Amino acid sequence: MNKPVIQMQNVIKRYYIGQPNELQILNGISLEIHEHEFVSIVGQSGSGKSTLMNIIGALDRPTEGTYHLNGVDVSTLDDDELSYIRNQEIGFVFQTFNLISRTNALKNVEMPMMYAGLSRKKRLERAKELLALVDMSERATHQPNELSGGQKQRVAIARAMANHPSILLADEPTGALDSKTGHKIMDLFHKLHQEEGTTIILITHSSELAEETERMITISDGNIIADTGGENNAVH
Repeated sequence: MNKPVIQMQNVIKRYYIGQPNELQILNGISLEIHEHEFVSIVGQSGSGKSTLMNIIGALDRPTEGTYHLNGVDVSTLDDDELSYIRNQEIGFVFQTFNLISRTNALKNVEMPMMYAGLSRKKRLERAKELLALVDMSERATHQPNELSGGQKQRVAIARAMANHPSILLADEPTGALDSKTGHKIMDLFHKLHQEEGTTIILITHSSELAEETERMITISDGNIIADTGGENNAVH
């Protein structure tokens, strides 16, 4: 069995704490995701999957419970430490691409490495290597407004891989794409998973996309209601 990358124990998330409109979104989530897994977290709008993703991505903290990423208790980190974790350990892929406009594909991919303090030579080498990996070498000097939706998402995926993250966290990555382009992006995730051994967590409302992954975790009303496939297929 591969080592666990993510370990969550009884994670509860509440908003408006102590107020009349207090809201509990996650109801004690316990979850393990191992190195090299390709996992989908699937649920309808309002199920709690986005809240769970924000905690996995160190964008938010649990109200109760613990979250360990590669053995580090993320729930105890301060804002600077969380920023470091987001830059080094987690590669984000969003539905809206989030590329920097007026900046070409190559420089967009270099950006996370700039924040990490890599030399220009190393940044350039890695960015070119990643654009080749996602079949975007010929578009390296193009700006986002010169790229199709699918091409933008390829650049975004290359950028997410820049700092060799422990996990690639993809939030509805095909949501803004037509179905043919969406399938191509899923093919790219399969390639990264198989050839690079990347641990991928796909957040989606589409059970069709989720079924393409090795393991499918279904969330409803803030609870995991099914966990099928993969190394750990027990229902929590």
